[in-house]
Amino acid sequence: MPEICRFYGIIITINFRDHAPPHFHARYSGYRALASISPVGEIEGRLPPRVRRLVIEWASLHQAELMEAWNRAQRSESPGRIAPLE
Repeated sequence: MPEICRFYGIIITINFRDHAPPHFHARYSGYRALASISPVGEIEGRLPPRVRRLVIEWASLHQAELMEAWNRAQRSESPGRIAPLE
């Protein structure tokens, strides 16, 4: 699972050739969740409320980059890196 970003202890990954709809994985201190890219939002799993807000904020700022990373990963290419939330 390639890591595309890390900020405030949150790790964001996208799997190669993963199932639809386009999504990414977020991990934080034992919590895990899947979040949709378009529209940005949580699909399944659980994150603490503050972490969930940070992940959604980050994804909203980088939605186009996330779709590009998703498309690359679907072709088994490196999804690349996306800037962290500052």
